[in-house]
Amino acid sequence: MSDPEIDTAGEPLEQDVPEPDVPVLTAPRDGLPVVDETGDELARTIAALAGGHGPVAVDAERAHGFRYSQRAYLLQLRRAGAGTHLIDPVAYGQPADLGTLRDAIADAEWVIHAANQDLPCLAEVNLVPRTLFDTELAARLLNYPRVALGTMLEELLGVRLLKEHSAADWSTRPIPHDWLNYAALDVELLVELRDALTARLAEAGKDEWARQEFAALVAGAGTRPPVREDPWRRTSGMHKVRTRRQLAYVAELWSTRDEIAREQDRAPGRVLADVAITELATAADPGAAALRRVPGFTRRQARRFDAEWLAALRRAARLPESQLPPMHRPSEGPPPPRMWQSKDPAAAARLAAAREALAQRAAEVELPAENLLTPDYLRRLAWRPPVPATAASIDATLEGFGARAWQRELTVPLLVDALAG
Repeated sequence: MSDPEIDTAGEPLEQDVPEPDVPVLTAPRDGLPVVDETGDELARTIAALAGGHGPVAVDAERAHGFRYSQRAYLLQLRRAGAGTHLIDPVAYGQPADLGTLRDAIADAEWVIHAANQDLPCLAEVNLVPRTLFDTELAARLLNYPRVALGTMLEELLGVRLLKEHSAADWSTRPIPHDWLNYAALDVELLVELRDALTARLAEAGKDEWARQEFAALVAGAGTRPPVREDPWRRTSGMHKVRTRRQLAYVAELWSTRDEIAREQDRAPGRVLADVAITELATAADPGAAALRRVPGFTRRQARRFDAEWLAALRRAARLPESQLPPMHRPSEGPPPPRMWQSKDPAAAARLAAAREALAQRAAEVELPAENLLTPDYLRRLAWRPPVPATAASIDATLEGFGARAWQRELTVPLLVDALAG
């Protein structure tokens, strides 16, 4: 054996130990199933899943970044005694109604990784769980630093899952064979991962926390998110916009792009990039000549709609001053924290004290601070705390925001002191 390397202080250096090879999951254990595209195929899948036992692993593939809609373009389900099943929801209508599938597995716990991403598109096809287990959220509660599905499978089950098709355009038809293989593997070990996480939650005394978190996800599963006011204000490059007239140009161009994207079912950024909108809106004379100078509008996809862009510019130019959008939209919520010190130093002090106290408690219970208490709840509470700021009033305020009982139990005593100070 060779002598160990020595550092500059005369101490042996720690030797790099090669990590053992982790087996790669390359194919479903039962083979790749055929994608259900007919009524008979779907009926067989429903019968098989209804006849299975235990939790049901559920996943959905969307075409984020390619399509305007966030609909599911492939569904994957796996259950003990039933195997893995792939369903093309597009083949059953737009949107499809898969209520018969939902009813067949209604009494089972659905196991989903990052459920908040998949629940909306599942609800669109009438798939809403009664109970669920979110493996990503469970991993966060257990304070794992990285909670991606592949990472968790490697960490807890000792297998590697290749994620080479995670950003694919799942609206592609036919779906390539290797994509389907990748999709089937996403649910291959999801129930086993759930079992491993369940044991660790119980050992850590966090199983009740998880139960409350999962119940909150189920409660909101079929609820549409609120419509955002003036969504065009989130266009990239808005920091360059200096006048209300320029805001009007942004609003009209954004709305025109959104209408085109919806009609074509294309991601808005694939019709026209945000930066092109703000660049044209802030030009000295937004019109046909400026349109030709902005690179984003010269792309083939955007040039097809020159008439629509010019019409949007004319509408913005003709708006009377009284109808121009305000530079800032009134908000009932608190301002950005960076502005608190100048607007309300006392509120800034309350927020700083509360953050420090919650960070310490989060470290004590080994939990990310944002999972201990949603940052937006904390900001709203610190900006305008209840009067008087008692344990009861703070608890009621947080409950109204949506904080779970376990979160309030851990944080309210700390917040009473922080808000009082």
